[in-house]
Amino acid sequence: MSLSIAPERNEEILTDSADDTGRRRKIDPTTCERDYSNDEREFMDAMEEYKRRSGRNFPTCSEILEVVRDLGYSKTA
Repeated sequence: MSLSIAPERNEEILTDSADDTGRRRKIDPTTCERDYSNDEREFMDAMEEYKRRSGRNFPTCSEILEVVRDLGYSKTA
């Protein structure tokens, strides 16, 4: 199965992603140059720490829930 991006969308992504050397790099347009809240940054840091410690680059939903609970979050309703 092949995934294709509309040519105009692909061109837009590539145009916005050239660095100073003219080399192209992939950028996720949804997170590019976004200011994260403190809670978002704390969660991302906790996930990176978990991945580093466990050696698992793609944690399961159960593992993500474990990280969230370790941060002190719980279901209230």
